[in-house]
Amino acid sequence: MKYGKIAGLFVLAFVLNHIAPEILARLALLEGTEAAIANALWCMGLFLVFGWACSKAAEGTVFPNFTLQLLVGIVLHDALAPIAPQIMIPVVVCTALAAIILKGGGDEVDRFDFLKIAFPTLMIAVVGYLVTFFVMFPILMAFGLDGKTAALLSAILGSTDPAALIPTLKKIVFKDEFKRLNDIAVAESALNDAVGAIFTAAVAAMILAGTAVDSLTALAAGLFSAENMLLLGKQFLFGSIAGVIGWVAMYCYENYKSRDHARDIGETSYDFAIVLAVPLVTFLLAQVIHGNGFLAAFVAGLLANYNHGKTYFHKTLHTMEIKIESIAKPTIFMMVGPFVALGDLWESALLGLVVSLAFILIARPVAVMLSLLPTDLNMKDKLFMSIVRETGVIPVVLAVITVAQFPELKLLMPLTAWVVIWTLTLLPAITPWWTRKLGIAQ
Repeated sequence: MKYGKIAGLFVLAFVLNHIAPEILARLALLEGTEAAIANALWCMGLFLVFGWACSKAAEGTVFPNFTLQLLVGIVLHDALAPIAPQIMIPVVVCTALAAIILKGGGDEVDRFDFLKIAFPTLMIAVVGYLVTFFVMFPILMAFGLDGKTAALLSAILGSTDPAALIPTLKKIVFKDEFKRLNDIAVAESALNDAVGAIFTAAVAAMILAGTAVDSLTALAAGLFSAENMLLLGKQFLFGSIAGVIGWVAMYCYENYKSRDHARDIGETSYDFAIVLAVPLVTFLLAQVIHGNGFLAAFVAGLLANYNHGKTYFHKTLHTMEIKIESIAKPTIFMMVGPFVALGDLWESALLGLVVSLAFILIARPVAVMLSLLPTDLNMKDKLFMSIVRETGVIPVVLAVITVAQFPELKLLMPLTAWVVIWTLTLLPAITPWWTRKLGIAQ
């Protein structure tokens, strides 16, 4: 019965997609502005209704709602057609929602606990990302991909993702001596999303500038050139500075709310606007000063420590979590749909599976073992981290942004979709069993 709901959901999406061209043709008959509004509301309605339906259908099954949302978005390829020509709209929407999600990733980790795990987190988030990137690039080239697609795909999919990871880890009760693994995994997934965004932008800039990326040697020479290293350093430095400024704004807001709390003025419904605005304005500030906005949003959330600070913020953060789960994540995952048709997905199915397995079984274990060599993590810790390889929201956002720059790279989005599908389906199901097998969960 549970899986019958999923089948019924896909049938409904398929039928709606079949009749959608006629509906859209009728909407196109409306005058100018009315047609644009009608198309926008049509697509928004599909995101919200099918996003909710996927979450309901996924309950009690082995399929995460993220996977269903992505697949249903692809089934609705023709129904979501008005989005594809307006490429900057999905880019802006996905970027804004991703900034909010990354700020939430910072909220999840206590800043004082982060200090205790800062070294292994930085090693796996930065060094581990680079190892993944340079391991996957020659593998993808060996699979027959051209240099541009292989380089961009390695950069886009090199990071794990907090939006997908946090719900999985919340279901696991770690033994006391292994509890820091939860924080390391969440902090890594948020931090290396920022690293992934920075490196994806760097690789894209190299390709646009005509730099050769047809071999590992040429790619490494371009990435580690003095000019590019300076650019990367600025992204990290100014992104961190913008994050600190965002934290100062949140600290001032916290003091303001403390005075309200002392006067028994409860939390008001409009307080949510400030908490929502901070990651967006922080992201904007980072861009203005040529830093990385995703890193800035994460740093602001981490330093503000709202999830672990004053209890009167918890209701607001719970409200934000609901908005992220019900609106932000479905919108981002279904946003793949306008750019990938079912035929594209089917044609790349075998390659998508092989690429996904390479990320899971080769790149991730190698990255974990090498990057964590200088740390005090033991073999059980490393074996657990080797299975934490969910790919989700931020890679999808980066793929949408990159496709806008390189529409000729036809395999980029389908392969991104496959890696997201396989990692979000397999790994959340395997992780609880793996923790019990290792003896690190109660």
